[in-house]
Amino acid sequence: MSRHQIHSPGDQLVPEHVVALARNTLAIEAQAIAKLQSHVGPSFVLAVQTILQASGRVVVMGIGKSGHIGRKIASTLASTGTLAMFVHPAEASHGDLGMVKNTDVALILSNSGESEEVLVLLPFLQRQGVPVVAITAGHASTLARCACAVLDCSVDQEACPLNLAPTASTAAQLAWGDALAVALLDARGFQAEDFARSHPGGALGRKLLTHVQDVMRTGGQIAAVGPQAGLTELMREMGQKGLGATAITDEQGHVLGIFTDGDLRRLVEKGQDLRAVRAQDVMHANPRTVSPQALAVDAAQLMELHRITSVLVVDDRQRLCGVLNSNDLMRAKVI
Repeated sequence: MSRHQIHSPGDQLVPEHVVALARNTLAIEAQAIAKLQSHVGPSFVLAVQTILQASGRVVVMGIGKSGHIGRKIASTLASTGTLAMFVHPAEASHGDLGMVKNTDVALILSNSGESEEVLVLLPFLQRQGVPVVAITAGHASTLARCACAVLDCSVDQEACPLNLAPTASTAAQLAWGDALAVALLDARGFQAEDFARSHPGGALGRKLLTHVQDVMRTGGQIAAVGPQAGLTELMREMGQKGLGATAITDEQGHVLGIFTDGDLRRLVEKGQDLRAVRAQDVMHANPRTVSPQALAVDAAQLMELHRITSVLVVDDRQRLCGVLNSNDLMRAKVI
């Protein structure tokens, strides 16, 4: 069966043929992206420099499939430290060009470089002094001639069996956008913490933006007794607060130690007389503690390293101000 043979809906699906088409599609697109490496040179450097030197935004434009790719590129740029927005060329001609300032850079995607909706905007951009960076396969196109930097997205063939639907060419456009974003974030010194700030609802945001004080238990939720407390009081406090651990503090709230349900189990296994036991006799002195300003993910790593399920939170004077349990971290989706 040839690559260009099209089945009717009634034909029986041939799994081998489906797999072959998928592999062929991926191979063609991979080759198209690999080919871009030979196109990386002075024009790419100029594109990055142009964007870095602009005090405004990157205004991304494109029509059709190029427009969809443009939206993704704008989103990637915005989330990696480069101010960017997508403006639809058709809407731009009906008022949205008012959003484009001479401090901006236009990043325009057009495979042919001759899309009518795009070409009509070029004179305005030139009059405004807005530099244009083009992602196009049309080396001699109108768009390419008006651009200060051209990123060549030409491909040998589309992955579409008819060689018509934009597939490999849009993959190449997307790859150029990612290359720009990576080069720009590196030039700006963009860090993981910066990325997290623009993704507070994501996993990385939770890890890098959630502090112990955001998820710790405070006030009446804290299990704590004095050093002279008996075992009955220790157990009652631990059971009521449901933490599996009780802090032992002095009258000023300074942490002296900690007693856990594991400690209780070991006392019982030893057959120790528990009637005269005091908290100070069975506590672990100098327990692991964290600051309320510490990252919750760091507290999680501390608990995992020392195989504990709760950690005491203390202020800069070593006074108990909270307690953090592994369940609290799971509810906050930090772990």
